[in-house]
Amino acid sequence: MSRLSMFSVLFFQTRLYAAQAARKVEFTGAAEHVKFQPQDVQVTRLPSGLVIASMENYSPASKIGVFIKAGCRYETPENQGVTHLLRLASNLFLSCSLCSYLDICMLVFLCSVSSSRENMIYTVDCLRDDIDTVMEYLINVTTAQEFRPWEVSDLTPRVKMDKAMAAQSDQIGVIEGLHGAAYKNALCNSLYCPNHMVGNIQSEDLHQFVQNNFTSARMALVGLGVDHTVLKQVGEQFLNIRSGAGSTGATSQYRGGEPKLPSTNLMVHAAVVSQSAAAGSSEALAFSVLQHLLGAGLHVKRGSCASSKLVQGVTKATADPFDVSAFNASYSDSGLFGVYTISQAAVAGDVIKAALAQVKAVADGGVTAADLTRAKAQLKGHFLMSLETSEGFLEAMGTQALAEGTYCSPEEISKKIDNVSLTDVANAAKKFVSGKKTMASSGNLSKTPFVDEI
Repeated sequence: MSRLSMFSVLFFQTRLYAAQAARKVEFTGAAEHVKFQPQDVQVTRLPSGLVIASMENYSPASKIGVFIKAGCRYETPENQGVTHLLRLASNLFLSCSLCSYLDICMLVFLCSVSSSRENMIYTVDCLRDDIDTVMEYLINVTTAQEFRPWEVSDLTPRVKMDKAMAAQSDQIGVIEGLHGAAYKNALCNSLYCPNHMVGNIQSEDLHQFVQNNFTSARMALVGLGVDHTVLKQVGEQFLNIRSGAGSTGATSQYRGGEPKLPSTNLMVHAAVVSQSAAAGSSEALAFSVLQHLLGAGLHVKRGSCASSKLVQGVTKATADPFDVSAFNASYSDSGLFGVYTISQAAVAGDVIKAALAQVKAVADGGVTAADLTRAKAQLKGHFLMSLETSEGFLEAMGTQALAEGTYCSPEEISKKIDNVSLTDVANAAKKFVSGKKTMASSGNLSKTPFVDEI
């Protein structure tokens, strides 16, 4: 693949979508009418365990992703922070055994790397005619990095910079503190390298983590705008790297706790949660409906959230500026649900208590069929809108393929949402109310109550 064609994706992708040409066409009468044949998402699991998922949309520009079960939850006490360095290593042109430095520099303009507590995701944009070449580069960048000692050492300043930037965000601090206190292991691991490990993660640690977790059975190769047969051939050729299930990781154990992060910020960020449900379960879907029933935050810039029960309830308690929404996070074996508030320090306690009172009201049956219908419509709208971008659609395909080895269509998910009842939502709220609480707060905490005071 020429370097010119790689760069062309950046500059001409918009025009390519506007001038796309279908491979399958129908001719009607004297005029030629191009019709795109409806395509469903196709999923195949190879004997190696690698999952291939794709959807052909006939675009001349393709998006391909490699999803790997290698998030920070799989770190051990001896290598905590390794995924943070691995993410930086993939973004900062580190050498690999089969790519030159210049090749990687060219590819990185089209490639992005992200990670969550459960997965690492490598995505690349390319012209569909160059899929084989770009995939060869992508696979080498993700699975054949050499992690040379001097290059790993050079990552330390960037790790410190990342941590310093994260420390400036009260929201990041609260979310990280929340997970660290809520769980005894696995999901308690931070997305950022802990202070005591900065500069102490060596090349061998990165190699060992990749060997244990970057196996075919822990990967999904996902493509948008690519023929399934082509993607399958690429997966068979390039991603049959290491067999075995790899590291299984520990099952998360919820325990609850209360980290406080005082700062000079005049506003108080606070989250109060309890254990909810694992992703993919019907109970998790009920918690998602409950989130939108209470209020999932702003959907449009400078919106008012007038229909949010949390906003309505807190408005009655205090007239000071505030921001309040339901917090919901689901993982493969657990989940967290609760409320997230941002308020003036003087009224932080009133805002938190008023928000929790709204959840209790739902648990006590204070919700109507109209409320439920509205919440379901908002959840379906939020979900369907997330699929409007190629990035969102690729992520939806990849996360489902990696977690379940299948793909559930938007129509099927919408039907599941419609099947959630008032009883399901009330039971989800009751589980939160009766569950052991975890509370994390940041800012001027002089007036912020402790978890046993709410």
